[in-house]
Amino acid sequence: MVSRKKIAIMESLMKLLDERPLNHITVRDIVEDCGVNRNTFYYHFDDISSVIEAIILREVDGVMEDYRDISSMEECFEAAFRIGHQHRNAVYHIYNSSNRDFLERRLMEICKYVATQFVDKTAEGRVLRPEDRDIIIHSYQCEFFGYTIDWLNNGMDEHAKARFLRLCQLRAGSTQEMLDRSRII
Repeated sequence: MVSRKKIAIMESLMKLLDERPLNHITVRDIVEDCGVNRNTFYYHFDDISSVIEAIILREVDGVMEDYRDISSMEECFEAAFRIGHQHRNAVYHIYNSSNRDFLERRLMEICKYVATQFVDKTAEGRVLRPEDRDIIIHSYQCEFFGYTIDWLNNGMDEHAKARFLRLCQLRAGSTQEMLDRSRII
């Protein structure tokens, strides 16, 4: 079980990241905000980067817990973009920091999880060639990741959702067709 003080440190950093860039936040700012001392901070974390990693891992776990049964491309989009919607400024500040690579690796994990859930749910009742299943999952994983990175690179543009939803309409049925071609008879 995670201690209340560790959670308080993580929540304080998220609050501060919603207000300002990472390079303008110090350990002192965090401990003053959450009311713990520096020793408590260093008992739980090595540095601010380790707090960011803990926050990202917690959010990844939350997405995976909340999206166990994905049956549409729209739900995939919602899962992949969930963290960004909740903490827009914080995500943007992390993305534009030295922690970007960690964020991208975890985002790729979310995208793989979401793609796997979607493909497996859509393929229910079919026996697929394992290599085809893997190719289809990887294709969707990369697509979700690419859309998310493009969204981040474009300042988290609000029109991204509309574009993605339109793409879902344009390609309606294409997943079924791929799965049908992969079916083992």
